[in-house]
Amino acid sequence: MTLRIGTRGSALAVAQTSTMARELERITGDATELVRVTTHGDVTRAALSSLGGTGVFASELRDALLAGECDLVVHSLKDLPTAKAPGLTVAAYPVREDPRDALCSLGGASGLTLEQLPHGAKVGTGSPRRVAQLLTLRPDLEIRDIRGNVERRLRFVTDGELDAVVLAAAGLERLGFSDAITERFDLNDFPNAPGQGCLAIEVRDDDAPAGVAQLDDPAARAAVLVERGILATLEAGCAAPVGASARYADGKLEAWATVYAVDGSSRVSSRRAVEVSDPRALDAAQAELVTLISTDLFDQGAVALMA
Repeated sequence: MTLRIGTRGSALAVAQTSTMARELERITGDATELVRVTTHGDVTRAALSSLGGTGVFASELRDALLAGECDLVVHSLKDLPTAKAPGLTVAAYPVREDPRDALCSLGGASGLTLEQLPHGAKVGTGSPRRVAQLLTLRPDLEIRDIRGNVERRLRFVTDGELDAVVLAAAGLERLGFSDAITERFDLNDFPNAPGQGCLAIEVRDDDAPAGVAQLDDPAARAAVLVERGILATLEAGCAAPVGASARYADGKLEAWATVYAVDGSSRVSSRRAVEVSDPRALDAAQAELVTLISTDLFDQGAVALMA
């Protein structure tokens, strides 16, 4: 039997899907085949913020899965809408990579950090959340909207067009570009996009291929479901200026989140933790934590900031 695995055609998507394919081959002994699918987000040149972000990298993959063109698909979780797609289920959240954002300036590890960049430095990103976070700490920066794959974005720096770019650390690591990283931002100051650094394995309802469940990591699942639960409760899309980080370890589920004004001029934040003495109570703890943090953010005026 050959498992057909749907993926976007970008180098990053193929790299992370290939990792999952190798794991499934190891677990099941079955062969795998990658089915490359072009999504709307891959072909449009519009800024992601103008598209709302929701589903632009996922819809065509989901259509292919529902049509039976593949047996499962691998998504970058941060690009996946929070609402369940009819007929489909996320069957596994594999072990999470580094969820942090990374600043890449000329010279990589020996380059200038965010604090060291000169006044008025040009920094590139396509994420409204990252724009707001950067301007919160460095309102003098000139932020440039950028699109393209990881290599193209890094070339903006090496070619001298920009002083730095901000990218997901996980993507840089998966493509072997760790040496381009100058600084990894502290999650306490720069909470990640909900689900960043984690993959999502989506299958048809009640039709998960053998081995998929074994890819699931309980700690990753607990953390990302809280992060995405906060995003869903706020009714914000995956391109909204919302950062949410969570972790589950040693019987404690903790999360913190911030909603920003797009220009970084204001923000509201909340941080909460819930003790989980019995793993069987984890679902209830996730729901409680989402409610606590979302209520805090609403009470502080999060809706007005996102308007």
